[in-house]
Amino acid sequence: MSVKTVIFLSLILDLFAFTIPLPLFPRIVEWYTQREAHDKTGLLSRSLQAVSFLRSFFRSSKLDTKRWDVVLLGGFMGSLFSALQFLVSPHIGSLSDKYGRKPVLLVTMIGNILSALIWVQSTSWSSYLLSRAVGGLSEGNVQLAIAILSDVTPAETRSRSLALVGLAFSICFCIGPPIGAYFSMHPFQFQSYLREGWELNIYATPALVTLVLLVVETLFLAFALPETRARVTSEAIQSTEKDAKASKKPSATKGNPVLSRLHRLSVLKQARGMHFNFLLAFSGVEFTLTFLTYDLFDWNNAKNGRLLAIVGIMSALLQGGYTRTATRKIGEGVMARRGMISCAISFLLLASLPSLDAIWAPRVIYVAAAFLAFTSATVVSSLTALASLQCDDDASTSEGSALAKGKALGQFRSSGQLGRAIGPLLSCAMYWTFGPSVTYSTAAAAMMALAVSMRQLTK
Repeated sequence: MSVKTVIFLSLILDLFAFTIPLPLFPRIVEWYTQREAHDKTGLLSRSLQAVSFLRSFFRSSKLDTKRWDVVLLGGFMGSLFSALQFLVSPHIGSLSDKYGRKPVLLVTMIGNILSALIWVQSTSWSSYLLSRAVGGLSEGNVQLAIAILSDVTPAETRSRSLALVGLAFSICFCIGPPIGAYFSMHPFQFQSYLREGWELNIYATPALVTLVLLVVETLFLAFALPETRARVTSEAIQSTEKDAKASKKPSATKGNPVLSRLHRLSVLKQARGMHFNFLLAFSGVEFTLTFLTYDLFDWNNAKNGRLLAIVGIMSALLQGGYTRTATRKIGEGVMARRGMISCAISFLLLASLPSLDAIWAPRVIYVAAAFLAFTSATVVSSLTALASLQCDDDASTSEGSALAKGKALGQFRSSGQLGRAIGPLLSCAMYWTFGPSVTYSTAAAAMMALAVSMRQLTK
């Protein structure tokens, strides 16, 4: 079995486990609220009071404030995970440069398993937060998968190979959230099967499913994945020599000796900035989308799940076909810019929804979803490939170097996770204060500005 196949299958298992809990966050908060409502000085009560206090600074006459306090607290849990990833990702990458990809990956998997175990028996809000914190500090599968694919893939097919990461995301976001939504509506009661005095989380079933997936993934990686650090295949060397002879101008690949290390460092820094700014805007709109469908259409979880599933299916089809083939022809920067332009169009369509009638608005939101699917299939995978290509000079990628794959790609992921941590909070503040039209129009303008600035990376 090839390394690429092993990594793709492991990502399916990992991201399947990651996406199952996503729809559960509001329900989990509600369950803990019912259990701990009597404790006004408890951590959960204080957390909800803090959310309510922050919301009081913003005005909104339409929102069911109690309901959205719970939803926003679920968003804070997601922000906590991303914030911890922002802190730990560069260190995970650096450790993989020093000790190897496989051992560091297996250690992070042990952390993920521990997180799921804590969730299974979590009957208090504080213990559930501990589960999320452990998960945020230990999740390293995605960034190390990117580093491993970069180790074994020549520059000319790098984008095609890294598109597998985006494809795995799209597939799992089609499957995981609906399963999580089912569990949110049909929690299994374990209490009657447990000994007296024992208790599990009400959503122990999805937690156990997550735990099994993570254990299977860990065993699979332990037996099937070889070490790839500092691995240079003969195919990559031959591709490099061919590119160097055929190319007449500098390019952001290993095969061009004219390209200076300082230039690659500059491109890498710009790619990190693009990654942060893109996810800052994109994740914010993504999070507030359910606010919009609730306000305008009174959609329930099933209808929201169907919308997100359509986005996931379209994104998977694009990742598996268009993105993997077209990027090689037009380049990573051009592909990312096209995705940003598509994102801006989607945001403008979303901004127009409040002014449309009841017949056209539900139709337009699906058109906006199609543009979002194109964005999901192109931007992050293209920026990731662009960043990876800057780390291909063996003389510059020794342990501790700023261009060492693990360290550089860890810093790249860290920048994106910071955007994911901040974006939803900023978007919620804007949504409650100015409404959806201003929020999404502002995000569209920011995305167009980002697309224009991408031109300097495509020259």
